Amino acid sequence: MSKRLVLASNNAKKTTEMQALLAPLGIEVIPQSALGVGEAEEPHPTFVENALAKARHAAAATGLPAVADDSGLCVAALGGAPGVLSARFAGEPKSDARNNALLLEKLAHLTGAEARRAHFYSTVVLVRHADDPQPLIADGEWHGTILEAARGEGGFGYDPLFWLPELERSAAELDAGLKNTLSHRGAAMRHLLARLERNPL
Repeated sequence: MSKRLVLASNNAKKTTEMQALLAPLGIEVIPQSALGVGEAEEPHPTFVENALAKARHAAAATGLPAVADDSGLCVAALGGAPGVLSARFAGEPKSDARNNALLLEKLAHLTGAEARRAHFYSTVVLVRHADDPQPLIADGEWHGTILEAARGEGGFGYDPLFWLPELERSAAELDAGLKNTLSHRGAAMRHLLARLERNPL
């Protein structure tokens, strides 16, 4: 019998990705929306605190183990911004186009790869129950630079502006398989899977 795990997200792509990764461990991933769970507040200044808040919220509402991730773009010249506010960088309602436009505006005075260094960061947290004193925490980073204009049609968020010098492509120009192999979330999930194999549900 498979073990059930709630994903503290309503993102269909994330659910599919998580299901594929966890299926070999006999874990069935259920999005929180399928169980009538609303989104948690994310008031914290760090990725790990927000991911933990989301996982605890889903576990408390369902009585099942829960997994959540919090991720975003950190730009060195902006002191790590947009950071945990990546999805809402340009305010509500969330808009990739407005977020990208604001990022380009804030970096307009900077030229050269070194001045435009950035990385994506992801923290994934798994709790066995809402009061789990020892959550499994894993993270991953993906380094690149910010382009002066968008390139590519794939991906989402800041992908069209995120340049990978070693590949000479933007994240939006990568196919999904390669992106999942290289990305911050892919790295965090691999770390989580390694920990789950040692500490099964």
